[in-house]
This record gives sequence, C-alpha cells and structure tokens, in this order.
Amino acid sequence: QVQLVESGGGLVQPGGSLRLSCAASERVSAPYIMGWYRQAPGRQRQSELVARITFRGETNYTSSVTGRFTISKDNDKAAAHLQMNSLKPEDTATYYCYLNDYLREYWAPGTQVTVSS
Repeated sequence: QVQLVESGGGLVQPGGSLRLSCAASERVSAPYIMGWYRQAPGRQRQSELVARITFRGETNYTSSVTGRFTISKDNDKAAAHLQMNSLKPEDTATYYCYLNDYLREYWAPGTQVTVSS
C-alpha cells in the first residue's frame, strides 16, 4: 500500500513563503498525477484543488494561487513540491497531498498552513 509522506507546513506571516513536499513511500508506476487540495477552517465539507501536476509536467492551479504558488515534481521518484509565496491569511487551511495513478487515489494525512501576523 502506497503511503504519502507530506512535510513543510507551519505558521508564517502574510507575505511569507512556505514549501510543501510530498513523497510516495514506494515506487509508483507512471503515469500518475500529484497535487494538493486544501480545506479551510470551518469548511469541513468543502475542499479546493490548489494545484496539480501530471507525470509529463503539465500543471493546473486554482485562480486564487496563480502567480503565487508553483508546483513541481521529481523526475526519479513519485514526489512533488508546492512552493507557496506571497501567502495571504485566506491561504490558511489544511493542505492534503494526493496521488492518482488512474487505478487508485492515495492521500496524505494533511499538513496545516497558517498565515497570520
């Protein structure tokens, strides 16, 4: 069973940066997509796709993070990174990494990102 290990969350001031990383615990056969959803406080039933990247490197972002967040991936293993710059209080959420290999979907437990002064 593939597990996703996520790291990099924390507390940052508005305008600051954080980098999230997510890696699979074992080899995953291509193709697959990796990305992050987030769930803001008080919105337990609403999650938002933040960014995703395909095995070929194609990326998609939700409009609210375009130009501020950058998703990237490793070429030699199933790992992805989310560089988050110019963070805003509204970016505060639990961020969940996922991997979809077109057969199954795997999820990390989530990491908290808090943007506050």
